[in-house]
Amino acid sequence: MESVHKDKIYTSPVRKLARFFEQSRDGWKDKYRAAKVALKRVTNRACFLAKRKEHYKQRVKELERALAHAQARERRLEQEVEGLRNQVNEAATAAAAWREVTRTPARQQYGIGLMTLFILLVVTAAISLRGASRAIEVFRACLPVPLDGPAWPTGRLWLLRLGYYKLTRPKVHAEDWIWIVDHTIQLDAIKCFVVLGIRRSALPPAGQCLTHAQVEPLALLPVPHSTGAVVYQQLEDLVAQTGVPRAIVRDHGSDLNAGVAQFCQIHSGTSDIYDIKHKTALVLKHELEADPVWQEFTQLAARTQSQVRQTNLAPLAPPGLRSKARYMNVDILVKWGQDILAYLARPPATRQPLCDPAQVQAKLGWVTRFEQPLREWAAMFQVIARTESLVRQEGLYRGLHLKLAEQLHPLAQTERVQRVQAALLAFVAQEEIKANEGERLLGSREVLESVLGKLKRLEQDQAKSGFTGLLLGLCAMVSTTTQEIIRTALESVPTQQVLAWCAEHLGPSIQAKRREALNSPQKAEQKWDELLEPV
Repeated sequence: MESVHKDKIYTSPVRKLARFFEQSRDGWKDKYRAAKVALKRVTNRACFLAKRKEHYKQRVKELERALAHAQARERRLEQEVEGLRNQVNEAATAAAAWREVTRTPARQQYGIGLMTLFILLVVTAAISLRGASRAIEVFRACLPVPLDGPAWPTGRLWLLRLGYYKLTRPKVHAEDWIWIVDHTIQLDAIKCFVVLGIRRSALPPAGQCLTHAQVEPLALLPVPHSTGAVVYQQLEDLVAQTGVPRAIVRDHGSDLNAGVAQFCQIHSGTSDIYDIKHKTALVLKHELEADPVWQEFTQLAARTQSQVRQTNLAPLAPPGLRSKARYMNVDILVKWGQDILAYLARPPATRQPLCDPAQVQAKLGWVTRFEQPLREWAAMFQVIARTESLVRQEGLYRGLHLKLAEQLHPLAQTERVQRVQAALLAFVAQEEIKANEGERLLGSREVLESVLGKLKRLEQDQAKSGFTGLLLGLCAMVSTTTQEIIRTALESVPTQQVLAWCAEHLGPSIQAKRREALNSPQKAEQKWDELLEPV
């Protein structure tokens, strides 16, 4: 190629060629300068755009950060607004609730909230009447709430009116009622017939025990004399309220036995069910009453209790047994015997230093002679406790004795325990056939025993002076107790109605009779403040 250019021969004159080449060179120079200017302009534009891009990128980041801050601030403001809205709603709800709590029922002086608080302190928290009144005074002193607490006699009338309302309000007529009946007695000849009820459809699920809130008070009938005929008539009168019951759960008191048997004979659809707790106590009595070893053990325990009561061995003293229905709590004495055996088996150096080991051996060493009987008695009580627990939680139904037999089989290791087991299995098998196929009935009336114990705790020393109007407190302790029920009770039951019921069914109390008997008609009444005046 280079050889071609070198060998090229120009025919034009040199002067023309010089001018042509000069013009061509100048043209290319102009093009180069224009291209260089254009390139410079493009380069500058590219640098400018790159800087603008970086600027806008930074600006975008700044705006994104500002947006994030703005969104976070918006969320905080929304949360604050929501919190303020909730506070306003809570304040409005609290204000409405406070208005409702402080709203005074018709013909009442105190707010329904205060009345509910007093009644629940007595019924639920097991506080005495005076204690509930003092507790409200403490609330008023500690909380910035204007509570004008009632005197305890006022709260007592609230409780009685609630009990009267629950007792006398209409009951549902149905064929599945289960009546739980018993007699309770105090000082005087009056015996009170108590009936609690629950519908079979309202029984708690299997595995759960019956509670106070699930039963309804049906009858509270104090009578001066109770016989089988009287009990039968009381049951017949109760039919008008609930209809004929499906079952009656009771113990084997003579008057209850005769009255309930007559009632069930006339009403064949009603099953007569014997309380499992009384049955186990009867089985225990049959096994232990004529047992010379048991008699010796209880006598030594009673003697030891009196000997160590006022000594430093008092923490090891045996528990006392009931004077009535003593075979319902003898298990605590057997448990004490086992604990003492375990205590004596420990080396003296590891025992709590209550006293000299020789003194412990002298006063409690006799328990070691009953190691084998205590083991057998404990097995008996395990069988009884397992039976009571199963019937209490499961009720009575077809096939229950098979489930019980599976649970009791590992516990029966001796002939005596096997005898107790056989008696209880036979009893459960006999009672369960009173339930229809696919039906579950109540087998225990311990809920009634619990309510009676709660009533005695409420009465305290008054229980030693015969029945008083607090008997209606028993009805207030059962069934559901809500603020609305309390309001309805206090608005619909006047105090005079409760006083009239007490006068009709209870009459004068023991204290009133004592005052009347010991008050001399010739002796003028003397005020206590007159006794304080100086002579």
